[in-house]
Amino acid sequence: MKIYTRTGDTGSTGLFGGPRVSKDDDRIESYGTVDELNATIGMARAAGVGDEIDSQLEQIQHELFSIGAELATPDPDAFEMRIISASHIERLEGWIDQHESILPPLKNFILPAGHPAAVTLHLARSICRRAERRVVTLIGHHEAEISQELIVYLNRLSDLLFVLTRAVNHHAGIAEVHWVRPT
Repeated sequence: MKIYTRTGDTGSTGLFGGPRVSKDDDRIESYGTVDELNATIGMARAAGVGDEIDSQLEQIQHELFSIGAELATPDPDAFEMRIISASHIERLEGWIDQHESILPPLKNFILPAGHPAAVTLHLARSICRRAERRVVTLIGHHEAEISQELIVYLNRLSDLLFVLTRAVNHHAGIAEVHWVRPT
């Protein structure tokens, strides 16, 4: 299989099991943002997050690839592309609780700072929020058949990524930088 097909040279791309659409279509924007999120999580892993968090992030990367496939498929039920379920969300929530149990209570907003992996996870968190917005736009503009679990997963994932920024800095012995209101 060749990496280039030349079929996208005019600004369109094919959906899985569906038509060709413009590369600026809401569906392409949504799964493209999920792809960007996945790559950013890979950057965080490369910066060194520790074995346990690395393993969790790898599992999330596999799930994000599945989310991208669902978003790239106009009829995900016909192609059995709905992968994310309530159990995936519950696992994310368990990881949030696990990591929060070792962290001091959060009493201030914090700035994206500290260990390079933590800062990269902050970037991933903000991309995750954008991915969630893009999926909501896709649903609103196209009445797309996107599972509620997928939206909840992205929302919970952004929460986990925030907690992981704190956990990475905590494990590295780096103090959080609290936001100070400018005077």
